[in-house]
Amino acid sequence: MKLTEQQIENALKELKGWEFGDDAIHTSFEFNNFKEAFSVMTRIAFEAEAQQHHPEWTNVYNELSITLSTHDAGGVTEKDIEMAKTIEDIIDAD
Repeated sequence: MKLTEQQIENALKELKGWEFGDDAIHTSFEFNNFKEAFSVMTRIAFEAEAQQHHPEWTNVYNELSITLSTHDAGGVTEKDIEMAKTIEDIIDAD
């Protein structure tokens, strides 16, 4: 079920660096080099597969940009918030 804008904004208060726009939540990270960025992407990929919820992302050298949205719902759902929390946990553990 698609979350309201207020529900999304409340959820984002617990996540650092995430923003809401265009019916999705977005963030980006910068790493020391490509190898670190790709390593984090690999860990995220395994978690995304486990959750059956895959991010839209781009990687250029040491920068990783991530967008989360549930296309079937036409916007942000609890699945996106949970995936964002998982991503944060991976980044914080790095």
